[in-house]
Amino acid sequence: MPFVSIRLAGSATREQKAGIVADVTSSLVTRLGKNPAAVQIVIEEVSTENYGAGGQLIADRDAAPVSLAQPREDAHAVPSQ
Repeated sequence: MPFVSIRLAGSATREQKAGIVADVTSSLVTRLGKNPAAVQIVIEEVSTENYGAGGQLIADRDAAPVSLAQPREDAHAVPSQ
């Protein structure tokens, strides 16, 4: 029985979470041949005040103005193509 734990910084809507559950379940069925009824998924929303990266809280980083002179590297950003 697959058990998937997902942590999100911030929050997502009910519809977004339902989509994540559907997509992850589908992937485990397709790629591993798992029974969809056996797939368990937990989504944990972590407040950005309780999550840090690069030496600072995500809440503080997101609140700070972005300087165009020195672009920030974001480990959570989608890579540009």
